[in-house]
Amino acid sequence: MVFIPRKHVSKPALIVELKWNHSVQGAIKQIKEKQYAGALEDYMDNLLLVGIAYDRESKKHECMIEKYVQ
Repeated sequence: MVFIPRKHVSKPALIVELKWNHSVQGAIKQIKEKQYAGALEDYMDNLLLVGIAYDRESKKHECMIEKYVQ
């Protein structure tokens, strides 16, 4: 999932990966390995990677946010 800010706004673009019964680290790793950021060349200097995981057993969410570095 990608969120792109309106033009002329200084907010970052977001790449969000949702996981079910997997780790947030795995979500961030998938974003990097599959090179999702390549589609957002105009936002490379202001891009956040977001991993959100839901654990079915504990019924809790976990989130990890990382600034994209080329």
